[in-house]
Amino acid sequence: MASGINKSFLKWAGGKRTSLPMINANMGYIEDDARLIEPFVGSAVVSLNIETFGYIIADLNEDLIKLFDYVKTEGEEFIRYCEGFFTSANNNEDAYYELRRQFNCAKDSRARAALFVYLNRHSFNGLCRYNAHGFFNVPYGKPKKVGFPIKEMRFFVNRMRNAEIYCQGFEETMAMAKPNDVIYCDPPYVPLSDTSMFTDYTSEGFTMDQQEQLAKLAEESECRVLISNHDSDITKELYKNADDIKFREVGRYVGASKESRKPVKELLAIYNAR
Repeated sequence: MASGINKSFLKWAGGKRTSLPMINANMGYIEDDARLIEPFVGSAVVSLNIETFGYIIADLNEDLIKLFDYVKTEGEEFIRYCEGFFTSANNNEDAYYELRRQFNCAKDSRARAALFVYLNRHSFNGLCRYNAHGFFNVPYGKPKKVGFPIKEMRFFVNRMRNAEIYCQGFEETMAMAKPNDVIYCDPPYVPLSDTSMFTDYTSEGFTMDQQEQLAKLAEESECRVLISNHDSDITKELYKNADDIKFREVGRYVGASKESRKPVKELLAIYNAR
């Protein structure tokens, strides 16, 4: 990627850093008073790389949204608090599992948010996954050295000063849009096979009914809407009423084996304002 890309301070499975050129090229003209709305914000890398009047970022992952809230509202004080967990003594397997235990037992939301940053940077491939009881269960990633993302966190503070941040579903978030806004959606992808599904960044999955509802809302929206997903027969049918669809190959980085990391095809469905 070009050096001008603004990185997120979070690692994120399915992050859109490599997809930014295609997303940016299809944003269309953004009015001076427009907001970028992300109902599935993930690592927020798209918002961090598109400058607009304002932002609405949302997700159903409460840990993610509370973290973003603390970074935005407390700024440098919270950043330094997070940095305190990034020590050489904590860069090992025993420390990781102890801090993961503390995270899962934490009652204090501020401590839990800071531990989320630590877990994200030390866990396997930056996965965010919970078990049926709502406990974060990603294994240790065995990193050789982990740098604290202070530059990226400070950039988030500066870029998101005017952001509205919500823990809510995509229906509620898309309903907040005004005609000049642009909506970018990065939902959990439709699986390419029965064994490839990864939707556990919340304790609930994402159903095909929800995929269909998202496409319906995009069709009816008064805003320009962009949706990323796998390129498959299912998604081509889902987005058959889109005004345009763009395609690209993207590297897959979640799998542990070389075979699971081969490039896959991704699409971007584009809906013009109605």
